[in-house]
Amino acid sequence: MQITVSGLPGSGTTTLSRLLSEYYELELVSSGEIFRRMAKERGMNLGDFGAMAEKDPSIDLDIDKNQKSIIHTQDNLILESRLAGHMAEGVPNVLKIWIKAPLLTRVKRIQRREKTISFDEELAKTVEREKSEALRYKNYYGIDITDLSIYDIVIDSEKWNQYQTLDILRVAIDALVGPE
Repeated sequence: MQITVSGLPGSGTTTLSRLLSEYYELELVSSGEIFRRMAKERGMNLGDFGAMAEKDPSIDLDIDKNQKSIIHTQDNLILESRLAGHMAEGVPNVLKIWIKAPLLTRVKRIQRREKTISFDEELAKTVEREKSEALRYKNYYGIDITDLSIYDIVIDSEKWNQYQTLDILRVAIDALVGPE
């Protein structure tokens, strides 16, 4: 089984990937965690590190090359990143999931997770980060991150909590691969 989970910041991709990984006993590879760790190692926040990545394509290209290699060579895993579905292009039988949520909901989640000072500051940072990422994806790969047509499942995480969303995804996954 191979599953990709993608979505914009604060949509719940990491939480749902962890829950799916635990339920199906699959290895989880999270590029967002890698990106955050790289920013922290450099003493930078995500916005500043994203701006640096705009100027230094090797950062994104290395992460993406790693993702592509993993999804093309390993089974029984969940690959979680903004571009995971795209990195799985050409790999048969990969279930591609996109988790979405409205901007304001996502910003509230990020603010709660990051314990940032104000909603308005987090909103501005998130909008800037998403513009930066969208520009890089377009420039590097010709990918329009707003085009969800490659995904098998698109689910709105604002409508259900993480466990309800997990239940919905489990029904869909089990219908494809059979229950444990």
